[in-house]
Amino acid sequence: MRVVLSGGGTGGHIYPALAVARQCEEIDSDAEFLYIGGQRGLESKLVPQEKIPFEAIDITGFRRSLSVENIKTIMRFFKGVRRSKALLKKFKPDVVIGTGGYVCGPVVYAASKLGIPSIIHEQNAIPGLTNTFLSRYVDTVAVSFEGSEGAFPKAKNVLYTGNPRATTVRLANRDRGFATIGVPMNSSVVLVVGGSRGAKAINDAMIAMAPQLSQLKDVHFVYVTGESYYEQTLDSIRNQIGSLPNHLHVLPYIHNMPEVLACTSLIVNRAGASFLAEITSLGIPSILIPSPNVTNNHQEANARTLEKAGASVMIVEKELSGPALFQSIAGIMKDEAWRSRMAESASALGKPDSADILVKEMERLAHKR
Repeated sequence: MRVVLSGGGTGGHIYPALAVARQCEEIDSDAEFLYIGGQRGLESKLVPQEKIPFEAIDITGFRRSLSVENIKTIMRFFKGVRRSKALLKKFKPDVVIGTGGYVCGPVVYAASKLGIPSIIHEQNAIPGLTNTFLSRYVDTVAVSFEGSEGAFPKAKNVLYTGNPRATTVRLANRDRGFATIGVPMNSSVVLVVGGSRGAKAINDAMIAMAPQLSQLKDVHFVYVTGESYYEQTLDSIRNQIGSLPNHLHVLPYIHNMPEVLACTSLIVNRAGASFLAEITSLGIPSILIPSPNVTNNHQEANARTLEKAGASVMIVEKELSGPALFQSIAGIMKDEAWRSRMAESASALGKPDSADILVKEMERLAHKR
């Protein structure tokens, strides 16, 4: 099968596309890929590292207020459609899949106009502008959250697949996770992370609650600050408590996050869709602090889905503080029965076979052509 992948801007759009590619390879060792992304997006760096051929188009997103820049965006869109058509005609894919971000707009639209089977995958509980626009043109819309199918009333076909990142983490090695963070095997681990780049509000809460951590005996705390916040956060913690105790580990970044997640007892994090797919696939209880700085406040909608199911506790950022966060962590870690119920609820939401479901749908569409 020949597959064109498109998705970009953030890891939340890129990693699901890469998960689909890896699942295609599992099923068909002769599968061939072309990834079409943005010139300036993170995908231009990540995708070549995965040894997948990459082509770029020049595209920007719409601003939600009236702006002259939107006229330029429309012009870039049609220019991107022309370039995408040329790339698609040359590569001759059996199917095209877009996993989100405005770069998918011209690529998937071009595929529909050329009669190439196409899919879009929506990671969030509330769809973005690009996928809402594309939903009327594609053959299938795949959604990550059960019950969100109604968000695409103009789609020909809507399929609940979950997020393919769930498949990536399902076989993660927990022993390597313990080794990565340097804690004894089978320890209780609370992982506090603000996303790949860090989050100031979460880092401030990390700093504020550091003196209280010793109250939870035999619990190891792992703070992942983000590269840009690391030195500042570490210095602030040391100014409060002196040298770091054995139960507190402060790291700028974790490169093998799936393995560390596999050994985590409780995670504190934002509510990005790909990350939620990972933690539900592994059945990890969570405290979610949605970012208020995202389109349509979609992270809060994501978090409320897990909270409603009993898999998570949500704290909105304006109510976040060190004492409030520690109180929530302590409540969960001291109540093993509650934590076990949260884990079961998270697992019930997980779709570890997500990538397989998506690839089978891609094969179905390709064979119908």
